[in-house]
Amino acid sequence: MTYEETLAHIFSRGRFGMKPGLERITLLLELLGNPHHGVRAVQIAGTNGKGSTGAFLSAIMTAAGYRTAYFSSPHLLNFTERFRINDADLPESTVHRAAGKVLTVAPPEATFFELVTAIAFVCFAEEKVDVAIIEAGMGGAHDATNVATGLLSVITPISLDHCDYLGDTIARIAAEKAGIIKQGRPVVVAGQAGEALQVIKEMAQLRSARLILADADFRIEAQGENVVFTGFDRVISCQPALQGAFQAENLALAIAAALQLAKAGFTVSDADIARGAAAARWPGRMELFPGVPPLLLDGAHNPAGARALQQSLAAYQYQRLILVIGVMADKAWQEVLLTLLPLASLTVAVTPSLERALPAGELAAFCLEQGYAAVAAGTPAQGVELARAEAQAGDLVLVAGSLFTVGEVRGYLTDSSFMPIRG
Repeated sequence: MTYEETLAHIFSRGRFGMKPGLERITLLLELLGNPHHGVRAVQIAGTNGKGSTGAFLSAIMTAAGYRTAYFSSPHLLNFTERFRINDADLPESTVHRAAGKVLTVAPPEATFFELVTAIAFVCFAEEKVDVAIIEAGMGGAHDATNVATGLLSVITPISLDHCDYLGDTIARIAAEKAGIIKQGRPVVVAGQAGEALQVIKEMAQLRSARLILADADFRIEAQGENVVFTGFDRVISCQPALQGAFQAENLALAIAAALQLAKAGFTVSDADIARGAAAARWPGRMELFPGVPPLLLDGAHNPAGARALQQSLAAYQYQRLILVIGVMADKAWQEVLLTLLPLASLTVAVTPSLERALPAGELAAFCLEQGYAAVAAGTPAQGVELARAEAQAGDLVLVAGSLFTVGEVRGYLTDSSFMPIRG
């Protein structure tokens, strides 16, 4: 099969939906010779901040001279974004070859994400990486990525999301996320709601895992344009490349994780950390496209993400905010909208190119019912053009609501192809 035919076959497995459980991925990897056993991994789970934390950690370990892999999801534009080594996407030819090996032995019931996870382990094993940053797709204990041989675990802030699969309380979701904690291996944990933290503490104790807590064992503070990390007898000043007030917390988790890797034989200096923080890239998250008007892209797609975006907007100067937003119907989009609508002078509702997307007309009607000015614009590209036409000098256009909306807009702005595939 050609690369395009291979991707079409992998994408078609999306019809199986999300099936939590390790039985299928374990069998698939056995058929491939268990490539994951040779990959030393740092596993990341949580609700928000996984991608940015992983991007910071990948950049830090790359700056320290290690061949560093990073597996993330979903992609914004291209499938190869999911498989990065030393902060560069793997070539299509490498991914195509690995995908062919996986599809040759994959059972018919293997899901899209299980196939993609297997491709990642095949690629990273063949590329002989020193360390792999592995981001959970959804959940933790029953996520396909949890077959990894974890050197340590990282848990970002936990909030309600994917409730149909993970549970309808913070405690239940935390129990699933905490499932990435490995026996006798350390776990670095972001600040959490008390309910979530208690569950994580209990899991760490059960598995004899050293618990390393933000604010207790390490912290990070803004000092002018820089942030200063304090912990483990280190004081490290950085100027992070990723924008947004919440990114300092993600950077703190990444630094704490990098310093813990010293116990597994890695050496990371303060200078490596500063270089990595300054070099990290994570498109579509508080990403500014300059111009008149400037466009700010952020993939806030759940209530916690919307609140973080709201706080970060305080650092921007603008006359009016025009919000371009498209959401997935199966998300808590009403709460996201209620957080962002008061900030906007006009909301432009769009429909991303996914079956799960809420129609723009329904989204605009909700905004109008809440008493806010809104209009339906059709596609994300049409929404951007409408917002540009409405904008005046000093205005800011914000694109948010879903990573799929952001990806489609980013493809339009950069004149790049866009693969609207979930997972």
